[in-house]
Amino acid sequence: MTAVPEPVAEPVVDEAAVGRLWGVGVGPGDPELITMKAVRLIRDADVIVYHSARHGRSIARSIAATHLRGDQIEEALVYPVTTGATSHPGGYRGAIDEFYEDCAKRLATHLDAGRDVVVLSEGDPFFYGSFIHLHRRLADRYPTEVVPGVTSLSAGCAVLGRPLVEGNEVLTVLPGTLPPDVLAARIAGTDTAVVLKMGRTFPGVREAFTEAGRLADTWYVERATTAGQRVARLDEVDAESVPYFSLAVLPSPVRGPRDPAPLRAGQAEWVTSPVGGSARRSVEAVPEVVVSEVVVSEVVVSEVVGIGDGQPGEVVVVGLGPGDTAWLTPQAEAALAVAEDLIGYGPYLDRVPPNPRQRRHPSGNTVEADRAEHALELAAAGARVAVVSSGDPGVFAMATAVVEAAAQERFAQVAVRIVPGLTAAQVVASRVGAPLGHDFCVLSLSDRLKPWEIIERRLRAAAAADLVLALYNPASRTRREQLDRAFTVIREHRAPDTPLVIGRDVGGPTESITVTTLGDVDPAVVDMRSLLLVGSSMTRIVRHRRTGDLVFTPRSYPAS
Repeated sequence: MTAVPEPVAEPVVDEAAVGRLWGVGVGPGDPELITMKAVRLIRDADVIVYHSARHGRSIARSIAATHLRGDQIEEALVYPVTTGATSHPGGYRGAIDEFYEDCAKRLATHLDAGRDVVVLSEGDPFFYGSFIHLHRRLADRYPTEVVPGVTSLSAGCAVLGRPLVEGNEVLTVLPGTLPPDVLAARIAGTDTAVVLKMGRTFPGVREAFTEAGRLADTWYVERATTAGQRVARLDEVDAESVPYFSLAVLPSPVRGPRDPAPLRAGQAEWVTSPVGGSARRSVEAVPEVVVSEVVVSEVVVSEVVGIGDGQPGEVVVVGLGPGDTAWLTPQAEAALAVAEDLIGYGPYLDRVPPNPRQRRHPSGNTVEADRAEHALELAAAGARVAVVSSGDPGVFAMATAVVEAAAQERFAQVAVRIVPGLTAAQVVASRVGAPLGHDFCVLSLSDRLKPWEIIERRLRAAAAADLVLALYNPASRTRREQLDRAFTVIREHRAPDTPLVIGRDVGGPTESITVTTLGDVDPAVVDMRSLLLVGSSMTRIVRHRRTGDLVFTPRSYPAS
């Protein structure tokens, strides 16, 4: 008698000890098409995850951006390349499997630590979504739930304004990556069809609809519900203009008494926009019609991605803005989330929420060149490195140090990118109105890296030219004389009643904004955390009951 083996017990997951994994569909792009449940989960999550190409921009994140708290850990799952061959020994499939194994390990680190993880998915997570790869690797080990979203297919038909299926009709959804003859056979044998994944496959898709005899009834929808939305007849579209995020839609042949027949060449009809209004179009006269101006996304399908090109990493110099996290741009947030190593002056690094996956390399305030070389050396070894900088990295900050160091031959293969940020001058100006409304000059009063004689010469020239002055690094505990000398130079060309603004710790917890004049300014209140705006002869102070003093420099300048 053959013994029956004992059934293998399923692993027991202690849901109280680990985090929960959520695959959250954020819809096709319009932020108003996100479900209420998705919004709640995005706001409550400990970790926000999204896919992106190497540029770091994520459509899924941009859709959900207004619902992020600002203190959440962000994990960007970055495909090293989006087109082309891979040098991975296992070929494309080996490369993509290795990539998702690494992604799963990164997410598992957070789940094991008890953090709830939300993976943002354009459209619906289970409709050609990249989340499927993570679900396959993690759902058997962690409590996992999927929140459906509006698909690009649904959005495309909605903006087209035509029913997709009705009654007993059969809908067939096809990837454009199928061979044209296979596509043609499927299209010919169905009532309605939608073809996804176009872009470079578009010529084959059009050939398939032609071969099936359905081309005249098929529509083209590009980036549905976004500002770049486009609707046209499929046979009118230039193949060179087709992006990956587009659809070919063969809608329902069932038409009611008010539903016009398909538009033929030489005919015209009124096309109604889903956001209101209508426009008369003729096939011969107007080949394409933009029917809405909204925002949004698409379905990311990992199959178009090649991985493992064996290239060095990159250095991204990221502007954090002056202090308030609300001034951090989505592009900067994405660059920080992608990074494996963070480098910067210690207090600036402290402004970036900690991520246990990332290595942090804080350093002092006077070692910019060392920081730059360290970043480039890490990137040369294959790391993705973010060098953080307050304000804008290109304004008296780290961008110059990194670019200068990158000029060395040994770093010739390392990619360098600069992500801009709000400058202190811009934010201080915004606090008091528009003092930079006309020509202005930006100067640093620090003589650590240039002689004071040069500073004074430039200061005198700018003051004589009647430019508004934005003065960085005006004074420190040990460097007080320079500020007094600067005021002496400026007073040679400006009246005592010239408006002067002192912004200190702008965007920080001890922020203060003082509106005074060149004659009344107290140099003792100025330090290294201050920025000065000195008006031109045209700058004015407006006493305003509700907002307090406003300062502006008129846009026009007297001809005399």
